[in-house]
Amino acid sequence: MKKIITVLTVLALASCNKKEETNIQTEENNPVEITEAQESQSSTLLKEMNQEQISEVLTPKKNDTIYITNFFATWCRPCMEEMPHFQEKMAEMKNEKVKFTFINLDEPQNWTKVADFAEKSGLKNNIILFNFGNLSQDFFSKNFETWDGNAIPFTLITKGEKREETMGSFISKEALTEKINSLK
Repeated sequence: MKKIITVLTVLALASCNKKEETNIQTEENNPVEITEAQESQSSTLLKEMNQEQISEVLTPKKNDTIYITNFFATWCRPCMEEMPHFQEKMAEMKNEKVKFTFINLDEPQNWTKVADFAEKSGLKNNIILFNFGNLSQDFFSKNFETWDGNAIPFTLITKGEKREETMGSFISKEALTEKINSLK
């Protein structure tokens, strides 16, 4: 567990610039359905979930909705650079059967910054706070085929039993569209 946290910290510091400020605007978007979510103890007004609740969000659903789940942090430059592509796709697909969820991995002491980002970007209904430091050893093997938690951003796209796992950022809206279309 300590090894995972150490590796994540080193990767984060190497690939992301905490001083980077991002101003992102979006149109109205579809809120994600969240079950058994708790209100955060902080003043962020964002949903906070534990490991079991996150696993439930990641569980394949038996319907024809596409679920796009992105793991990100506000201090991660590649994460923040791909966010406008997700926002564009959300606006473009707002009348389709698709749910966007953004699982934030910032440390709890930085959740106020996440709330500020959520408010500015219009994503407060789609962001879930997750205390990544409290994971059991089998979280990754139970929920992912390829991701071991060593780097972000990471995106899981599912539709029924079909799934696409993408490590790294989407460099364009077209790249994201291609992944989504592979499950249609």
